[in-house]
Amino acid sequence: MTLAEAPLPGRVAAPPAAPPAHRDGNVLRWLAAYTASLIGDGVYFAALGWSAQRSAGPAEVGLVMAVGAAPRALLMLGGGVLADRLDPRRVILGSDAMRCLLILSVAAAIALTTPALWLLVAVALVFGAVDALFVPAVGALPPRITSPDQLARVTGLRSLSMRLGQIAGPPLGGLAMGLGGPAAAFATAGLLFALSLPLLLSVRISPLEAPSCEAPAGDTPPGDGTARADLLDGLRYIRRHRLIGPLVVAGAVCELGLTGTLNVGMVLLNAERGWGPSGFGWIVGCFGAGAAASAALLAVVGRIPRAGLTMAWTLLAGGVGAAAMALVPHLWTAAVIAALVGLGAGVFGSLDSTLIQTAADPAYLGRVTSVTMLTMVGIAPLSYPLVGAAIGTWGTAPVFIGCGALSCLGAVLALASPAVRGAELPRAAAR
Repeated sequence: MTLAEAPLPGRVAAPPAAPPAHRDGNVLRWLAAYTASLIGDGVYFAALGWSAQRSAGPAEVGLVMAVGAAPRALLMLGGGVLADRLDPRRVILGSDAMRCLLILSVAAAIALTTPALWLLVAVALVFGAVDALFVPAVGALPPRITSPDQLARVTGLRSLSMRLGQIAGPPLGGLAMGLGGPAAAFATAGLLFALSLPLLLSVRISPLEAPSCEAPAGDTPPGDGTARADLLDGLRYIRRHRLIGPLVVAGAVCELGLTGTLNVGMVLLNAERGWGPSGFGWIVGCFGAGAAASAALLAVVGRIPRAGLTMAWTLLAGGVGAAAMALVPHLWTAAVIAALVGLGAGVFGSLDSTLIQTAADPAYLGRVTSVTMLTMVGIAPLSYPLVGAAIGTWGTAPVFIGCGALSCLGAVLALASPAVRGAELPRAAAR
């Protein structure tokens, strides 16, 4: 029996006859709530950007859009501690309710007066702080609403939900802005947050036993010390865990290698090749299609054999593909490669997340999730200015190759871990 197939400490076994995640009403209610919240996020960011554009210049627009990232990154680890100390659903409900009240209040204020820059900055700061509570709690909830063998399907469904939020949110925000101005756009976002609340209230949460005594030596259950002690305890747990530690490191290296390349480097590559905005749209769209296809695959299949090795090799393929995009002369070739990179990155990300959630003691899920998310919202964006400056100095091809090599390093680190190489997703219970 492999590490990931062994019975998980601290989790009550799900009934053998539990339906697959994509036919489980409890999972689908959670997914509907999560999707509504994600679309609300997209509408909110569109409303925030357009409102800032109406009342300030380009520099101020960038400030308003970026200022919310600071509290989100700074408080993310604290949000993980809170998710482990409290019932994650209570944290999600509380943060969603706060976002709903905040955004509806802003909608009312903007309806009565022109939105001032200070108001938009304040909203972005508060929203970012609340998001730091919401994100770790969302990551800690799936293992409590389904059985371990269904976590891969839930991860795939969640990834599809994220893609839907990215596709539907901004256009819906633009439509609301066109029909009723900023107040209508903010009100739409607030109503979507409100819609998710009753759905979350209807989700059943499986009870958890006391934290496992098999946690690494020196770790203590959350709530037995201060919040700082719990945070340090969670970081030690990740560092000492033979599977989670390497997975978190591989994911962080992957984000550093791919995020800047795909978000900043791709814009500059399109400008250099003369492909224009439509070319950029094709490449980004193909990458998104590949990532969505990988999510759909996991949602349908549910279990991929030799998950650890599959995860590492798909990351290696994605890193090679990212490097190759700067070497091909034609747009259609770059678009095809982008689709393959999206497919590989999507498989890697989904399997990485599922293996982490499967292996983690439930008492540490919030803190584990907060660390993995911090690499995406806090650390990876630091590569944006570095990638831009490097391309300005050396050109696109060397930087794309370097970033692709960094992503491949993440795959090598994963392959160097015996626990990762032998990791398997849990098998479905007999039905």
